[in-house]
Amino acid sequence: MSLNKVILIGNVGREPDVRYFDSGNAVANFTLATNERGYRLANGTEIPERTEWHNIVAGRDRALFVERHVHKGSLVYVEGKIRTRSYDDASGNKRYITEIYADRIEFFSLGGRRPQDAEHAGDSSV
Repeated sequence: MSLNKVILIGNVGREPDVRYFDSGNAVANFTLATNERGYRLANGTEIPERTEWHNIVAGRDRALFVERHVHKGSLVYVEGKIRTRSYDDASGNKRYITEIYADRIEFFSLGGRRPQDAEHAGDSSV
């Protein structure tokens, strides 16, 4: 048995890039920042806060939701799976990109209330 599931809550780093295909399908790409708090070790060494940037890919209905509602700075909940792809750059070097394929995207409320239906997209496959 195996499981590939990611849950992230963070701030959108740039305006999403939404692309449409001849088939009518759409895909949205954006970056999401998550932070790990800084801390102090027992010996007094300070470990600074760390920001991790995630590449998010949202297809179909989620892409339309992202296009209409998600903007730079938005606090969002993303649930999905990790995928890695590769390509050869201009110099012939193999490059790898790790992306989160979103199955669900919601606005995240710090007040604890559940987002309304109009504020989320999800559950259909990418």
